[in-house]
Amino acid sequence: MSGVEARVYRREKPIPEWKVRVVEELAQLFRKYPVVAIVDVSSTPTFVVQRVRKALWRKYPMKVAKKRLIIRAMKKAGLDLGEDLLDELLTGQIMLVFGSGNPFKMAKEIESVKVSMPAKPGEVAETEIRIPEGMTKLRPGPILSVLGKLRIPYQVRGGQVYIAKETVVAKPGDVISEELAGLLMALGIRPIEKGVRVKAVLDGGALIREEDLRVDIESLRSDFIDAAKLAIGFAAEIGYVAVPEALQLMVARAESAARALAAEAGFVAPGTAEDVIASALAAEAALIAALGPKAAELGIEAPAQQPAAEAEEEKEEAKEEKEEGKEEEEGVDLGGLFEGF
Repeated sequence: MSGVEARVYRREKPIPEWKVRVVEELAQLFRKYPVVAIVDVSSTPTFVVQRVRKALWRKYPMKVAKKRLIIRAMKKAGLDLGEDLLDELLTGQIMLVFGSGNPFKMAKEIESVKVSMPAKPGEVAETEIRIPEGMTKLRPGPILSVLGKLRIPYQVRGGQVYIAKETVVAKPGDVISEELAGLLMALGIRPIEKGVRVKAVLDGGALIREEDLRVDIESLRSDFIDAAKLAIGFAAEIGYVAVPEALQLMVARAESAARALAAEAGFVAPGTAEDVIASALAAEAALIAALGPKAAELGIEAPAQQPAAEAEEEKEEAKEEKEEGKEEEEGVDLGGLFEGF
């Protein structure tokens, strides 16, 4: 190595005691808790972070630390995700939230803690902003021109401004103007909700990224229920009695088929008499209709006709009862899978 001098860096000052203590505390938490949420608090107001801490500290231990200390603690606890990935995840000011159980529920719980704040000019509305109908504490003056510009109907009652109709003044994605921000402030409306953002969650060492944490629970619930109904229907079709719901469906279908067969055969038994009579009356009506004028010659009289309105009403009721019975047959209770969401 001609012309090249090898140098070894040696730290002259000892590592501060507080850094050693922080690394050790974090390492113990990484070992104790299988689920760790990596929360970005870089652009979050301090009082918002404090609100999150106050709301969740009894349930989840939380630590704010610098990237290098977190990386050292993770390595000490046996968690090594790679330098590049850690550089990406731990950019900015990071708060670690430790817990156990469902990582998706934990992330949702952390992000659900919000603080209502006044709207500032230039901010983008994340949700719909409404001005409610009712009396305000505002007095007539320059504010009336603002209301007119924003197309908010108003009246002046007893020397105060009355909002005549609830009005949507901003939709998601709209930029809040200076006039609107001032009006919302004057009305005491704080439409902006601030919280923290979960960048990722470690679940037993496995990484779940931010985009994968955003689960549409209602859509997922619907998919599960539809899949369960198909599975139960298939199990009932092939006679797989090991599934209780499929057995119930088979019994219901068998009962329906037995009633239909009894009605067709004229077999009168408890629970079939109404069906048999209804089937006989339908057959009689069909025969009289087929005979036409000859029915009168043979002395066969058509049964008394039910008023059309009553007949239609009974038809609708029978249809509803049939649909309700079908829903009961196919009903599946999967609420437990989504408990807590």
